[in-house]
Amino acid sequence: MSANAPHRTYHVPAGGLPGQRELTTDRARFTTAYAVIPKGTMRDITTQGLPHWEDTRVWVLARPLTGFAETFSQYLVEIAPGGGSDDPESDPGAEAVLFVVGGELTLTLAGEEHVLAPGGYAFLAPGASWTLRNTGGDAASFHWVRKRYEKVEGVEAPDSFVTNEQDVEPTAMAGTDGAWATSRFVDPLDVRHDMHVTIVTFAPGGAIPFPETHVMEHGLFVLEGKAVYLLNEDWVEVEAGDFMWLRAFCPQACYAGGPDSFRYLLYKDMHRHSRLGGVLAG
Repeated sequence: MSANAPHRTYHVPAGGLPGQRELTTDRARFTTAYAVIPKGTMRDITTQGLPHWEDTRVWVLARPLTGFAETFSQYLVEIAPGGGSDDPESDPGAEAVLFVVGGELTLTLAGEEHVLAPGGYAFLAPGASWTLRNTGGDAASFHWVRKRYEKVEGVEAPDSFVTNEQDVEPTAMAGTDGAWATSRFVDPLDVRHDMHVTIVTFAPGGAIPFPETHVMEHGLFVLEGKAVYLLNEDWVEVEAGDFMWLRAFCPQACYAGGPDSFRYLLYKDMHRHSRLGGVLAG
């Protein structure tokens, strides 16, 4: 960890329920091009459990939907002390990224234990043998991004690894003087990886200065700060704890606001041919 690394904060869901006197209106929306799931919707009654997980609750933020975003799922998971799983993944073809935002978790990967504190990042290759337990005294929260790995003949699948955001030097976007930077956990040109999960950081006032319109699907969970985000034709205010879910080719841009950095965990699918279909498929 760099001695000059900035202190980072990560939004942790509070759960609970709003009071009966609170207003119902919020920023939640689901359109044909994007969805916004604000932090206020992540309440006790929107959680669920998973097979073979103990003392664990899950907010499902994204799942494959035909005609929308089809490549990935994303969970926000909370594990009580002593909870976790010794049989966490039911799909042998799934790869995953775990990103810890609160508490501490013990990941056992191929027989080796790793303690993941906030900022802890693990890439789990398809077919990896792993378990996850909360061995601390407080609840622990993490993001779990899952994708079915797309094998390519002659290209080896990537290896699993564990790191922490504090050990990754952000890469500034060209011409931004550091106002827009990305923490990349894998080589962006490594075609073994068919998904990237990165952290994007904007200094106050930083911006995406054009509407990105591209084939990659996105999941964006705001870790810190606030901004105004362009989603298709709408400018939407977002803040720490909000999740944005974009289908392919949804235009996007943003202006970071507020006194703090605006940061989000970003998923996108990468480095694979587009599947061909339609009436000519056979």
